[in-house]
Amino acid sequence: MILNVGNKAPDFTLEADNHELLSLRQFLGKKVVLYFYPKDHTPGCTREACDFRDNFTQFTTHQTVILGISKDKPTTHQKFKQKYQLPFTLLSDLDAAVCEAYGVVNPKSMFGKTFLGIQRSTFLIDEKGFIQAIWRKVKVPEHSDIVFKSLTTGST
Repeated sequence: MILNVGNKAPDFTLEADNHELLSLRQFLGKKVVLYFYPKDHTPGCTREACDFRDNFTQFTTHQTVILGISKDKPTTHQKFKQKYQLPFTLLSDLDAAVCEAYGVVNPKSMFGKTFLGIQRSTFLIDEKGFIQAIWRKVKVPEHSDIVFKSLTTGST
């Protein structure tokens, strides 16, 4: 199933960077920026995380939670958060089940080899758990600003 704007966001329970289990349903009543990224400590993923960090106060002022998801382990997330002072939660999807539910696992190629990897994608989820906006094949520069604009104006 391909998710579209207006669909109910698939619920999940994943281990967070602090080793606690978090579920999407815990955030009902708040908007959620759910962003999927390939790997901690890589240039594009670091820039994306730092951009969300730099705009974190704006998002929280609008009662919005930011959650990042990758296949990295919680201990890797902890180091990534500490190094870049990330104020939001990173979740570990070790078996990529949540990534698959959101349709962000796609073929990629590098050095002539094809493999399945996480396509950088972001979902804006409303207070009732429905998808309000989707960005696939995200280009990192200004992405956080684009998501925030959509949050405040309703445009994508």
